[in-house]
Amino acid sequence: MWDLLQTYPATELAAFTAAGLALNLTPGADVMFATASGLRGGPKAGMAAGLGVGLGGALHVSLAALGLSALIAAHPGALTAIRWIGAAYLLWLAVASWRSGPAREQGGALSPLAAIRRGFLANVLNPKVILFILAFLPQFTNPAWGPVWQQIVLLGAIFTVTGTLVTMGYGALAGALGQTLARRMSVLNKVAGVMFAGLAARLVWE
Repeated sequence: MWDLLQTYPATELAAFTAAGLALNLTPGADVMFATASGLRGGPKAGMAAGLGVGLGGALHVSLAALGLSALIAAHPGALTAIRWIGAAYLLWLAVASWRSGPAREQGGALSPLAAIRRGFLANVLNPKVILFILAFLPQFTNPAWGPVWQQIVLLGAIFTVTGTLVTMGYGALAGALGQTLARRMSVLNKVAGVMFAGLAARLVWE
């Protein structure tokens, strides 16, 4: 990997990092999930959800480096199954959030470990991430610079780390805002539920 860092063009690496940050800063499904988790459970839960999303992204990068993502993408039935499982999971989270009591009166019902697990599953069960990794990372690889799988690992690690930090930031901000709002209103869990349901619908229909 050190040899790859020496041969990989610095300008290309900088361009990839800038493009990755621009994508990370654009609110998408991952950011919305961390935001909903932060609204429901506070800053720690929002950050934990972002970390879980990042761990899911790391798994997707690993699958891509091993060639398994391409194998999954070649079978539409597998992508469809993952999509419906992911949508069902998000819908379950929506119902659970909607039925729960006023925010923060539940004694920390959404623990950091639970938020990490939920963020991980939400990301892993999103087939769009598989397709995105396959479409985005190879654009910045070149066999002349070294083994392509090592380039996928390097680029994927950079994208995952920056994306995780950004998503955790969104989750923490939403959690801090939620704590302020929670002093005056008790509908935050329903707001989070609507967001989770929206993510489920988006996963199915887009």
